[in-house]
Amino acid sequence: MASAQILDLTIFGREPIAVLGYGKSGAASAATLARSGCVVRIWDDVRERREAAQSAGFTLADFSQADLADYSMILLSPGIPARGPNIHPIVARARAEGVDIVCDIDLLFRACPQATYIGITGTNGKSTTTSLLGHILDNCDRPFAVGGNIGTPALDLPPLPADGIYVLEISSYQLELLPTTAFDIAILLNISPDHLDHHDGMAGYIEAKRRIFAHQPRQSTAIIGVDTEPSRAIFNDLTGRKMDRIWPISGMSGEAAQGGIYVENGRLTDATLTPVTPVLPLDGITALTGNHNWENAAAAYGAAIALDLPAAKIAGGLRSYPGLAHRQELIATIDGVQFINDSKATNIDAATRALACYDNIYWIAGGRAKDQQCDMTAITALSQRLRHAYLIGEASGLFANCLDGAIETSQCGDLDHALAGAVDAAKRDPSGNAVVLLSPAAASFDQFDNFEQRGDAFRSAVMRLKTPAARGQNANTTATRTYA
Repeated sequence: MASAQILDLTIFGREPIAVLGYGKSGAASAATLARSGCVVRIWDDVRERREAAQSAGFTLADFSQADLADYSMILLSPGIPARGPNIHPIVARARAEGVDIVCDIDLLFRACPQATYIGITGTNGKSTTTSLLGHILDNCDRPFAVGGNIGTPALDLPPLPADGIYVLEISSYQLELLPTTAFDIAILLNISPDHLDHHDGMAGYIEAKRRIFAHQPRQSTAIIGVDTEPSRAIFNDLTGRKMDRIWPISGMSGEAAQGGIYVENGRLTDATLTPVTPVLPLDGITALTGNHNWENAAAAYGAAIALDLPAAKIAGGLRSYPGLAHRQELIATIDGVQFINDSKATNIDAATRALACYDNIYWIAGGRAKDQQCDMTAITALSQRLRHAYLIGEASGLFANCLDGAIETSQCGDLDHALAGAVDAAKRDPSGNAVVLLSPAAASFDQFDNFEQRGDAFRSAVMRLKTPAARGQNANTTATRTYA
């Protein structure tokens, strides 16, 4: 297990460090740097966050007016545009003046270079893969810590010894800010359109994801999903690189992942050595339902064997994995209806993956659309699985137009009305095996602070349905009203 010690960042000295952005990771980074005696200055464009930094004892500095040469580096919070036409003006000026621009992941690597680093990225599945690998390691005799873009910010993680392992979820935003980090094991799961405004289009987004392999030495491992065309192209590009291990993975195609790890007929299969070895069946593991989760399992298994973890421990970890909140999370089964919370599905591709796992679906979708083009072709291809779509938030009208003629829809306004309508219809489903699935295919920021808050609201509403009074009532008849 990882120790409870605090990172020592005294290597960064007494020269002032600029922290731009005082969100979750910025606040954690500033606090750890300050505890190590570093001189920290804070700026955030949001007044409430500046006030929070001052309340925590930090000194503010408006970097737009300051001489950036006074700072040894700028520590940038994820989400602040670091490249492209939308680049933050402070970042643009820092780049022009040659100031180092980094994120907390890079500082962790500089502070503890002796540890093993596993970086996990991809449009979808990175949180599940990261937590799954952490779950496997939890039963093995190696010190480790899990964090990054999931859970614990990098600089809140404990220091690890030479045999320690950092398992880090890495976003595309963070990958743009890693000038020195070299991952011993780098995993790219898949690529589909996401965050395109931030990266100035698909080409910029793909290039950001590719950066997870940028500094890997020859003795490292690259694990790459080949189930999406952009990630498959990166795998093909890397195959000529001089590295010990470049393994393809697939959640559905043994042919595509020859020489790597794949799932065939529901069975995880290891083809990294001869002979090809069946590992274990995945189709009975509830927390790893669907081809996309099989891809996640293949990636976690690949990292585990690259670490030389015991085979029995790996298999046991896969079988006992409990899953993550907001990722196809079964909240309850009430009167034969399953209620699934997949609030983390903030893009169309992620929702498509969830919809492919169930039948007789009463789908709750919507929020703030990430792509106004709204290509729902893959979802309409699953129309036989869907009974009705209950649409919420800003994207209601857009989604209704995209689904028109393929799937019946109701524009419900908010989550409570959508759930009431879905429950009413699901109870009357003739199959007796209906699913109410929250898989929004959109961001949450129109009605919620984040996808976690949206998922928690769904969970609370479902749990209220379990009360005798709620089960005896008919659904609110306003549930499927159309909102202009």
